[in-house]
Formats: sequence, structure tokens, C-alpha cells
Amino acid sequence: MKFKTNINCDSCIKSVKPFLDEAVGENNWEVDTTDERKVLTVNTTEDEEEIIEAVTDAGFKIQKIEE
Repeated sequence: MKFKTNINCDSCIKSVKPFLDEAVGENNWEVDTTDERKVLTVNTTEDEEEIIEAVTDAGFKIQKIEE
């Protein structure tokens, strides 16, 4: 699953890491901060709502990218 976010730097990634690690597991996600959309890619069978909730709880914006 891919999401557009406003996670735009290493400090932001550190802030969201505990939330995403808990929701989808460590090493199951990554953020491409070089992409202007700051794409969060998640490899999981978890429900997308859990991912959205985790990122929102961390204080960031997130929007599913329809492919």
C-alpha cells in the first residue's frame, strides 16, 4: 500500500517510527522523502485504517494513493 504523507525528514521519520512499528511491524514500511509526495510504502496485511490511524496519531497527514 502507498500513501501520500507530510513526513518529510529524518526527524519526522523518527517521530512516526514507534507508531508504525507497532501498527505494521518494524521493517515493513518506508518513507521516500525524495518524492515530492513523501510516499509511505507499507508491506503488510493490516487494514489500511490502522496505518492511517498510526500516522495520524503521530501527528502527520496521510492519504491513500490509488494505483
